[in-house]
Amino acid sequence: MANKIFQSPTEALEGLLTNDMMVAVGGFGLCGIPEKLIIALRDSGVTGLTCVSNNAGVDEWGLGLLLQTKQIKRMLSSYVGENAEFERQFMAKELDIEFCPQGTLAERLRAGGAGIPGFYTKTGVGTIVADGKETRDFDGDTYVLERGIITDLSLVKAWKADESGNLVFRKTARNFNPMIATCGKMTVAEVEEVVPMGDLDPESIDTPGVYVDRIVVTTSEKRIEQRTVTA
Repeated sequence: MANKIFQSPTEALEGLLTNDMMVAVGGFGLCGIPEKLIIALRDSGVTGLTCVSNNAGVDEWGLGLLLQTKQIKRMLSSYVGENAEFERQFMAKELDIEFCPQGTLAERLRAGGAGIPGFYTKTGVGTIVADGKETRDFDGDTYVLERGIITDLSLVKAWKADESGNLVFRKTARNFNPMIATCGKMTVAEVEEVVPMGDLDPESIDTPGVYVDRIVVTTSEKRIEQRTVTA
């Protein structure tokens, strides 16, 4: 079995990065984002990226770091409301954006990983989401055709992995990570711990190792996106 464990995020991305590639990035807000891999991606200097992610991080963390350096040319997201730099680039027409309803985005990622080129959904029918897309009637209702997403690279954050790349995501950090882990031609997982083969309960595995090409252990900062306190 090939060794999938790398010593640093930079090493884990070595040989995988090119300008103008499409990258899918796991996470929801700042929960479950592959934060150290994002930093390594920024530091690599690649440009012209198309990033597929539920959101665009915040101004100084997550994908917001790549927006600051203008390494992203296009975003495919469902929610971007926490990032002022994203808003600025969008309003200045410096950034191409495709907005996608959250459930549709999750299914497009899952479909890409499952080898499904497209599917029909009612979500977005009659709105700008459906502009330019094929529609079809089923049983008297109109549906819009959405395409599955396959990316050049997927970056995910997991809680644990074993040496073969089986992944376990912890609680809310599961979010978009399992779908994104399957849709990349290459998938790199940032994890908190690697355990020997056989240590993971087979019933707890969220992503089978066949989808995962590289693993790197990091220490997460686990920042809070919106802190709310009471007096």
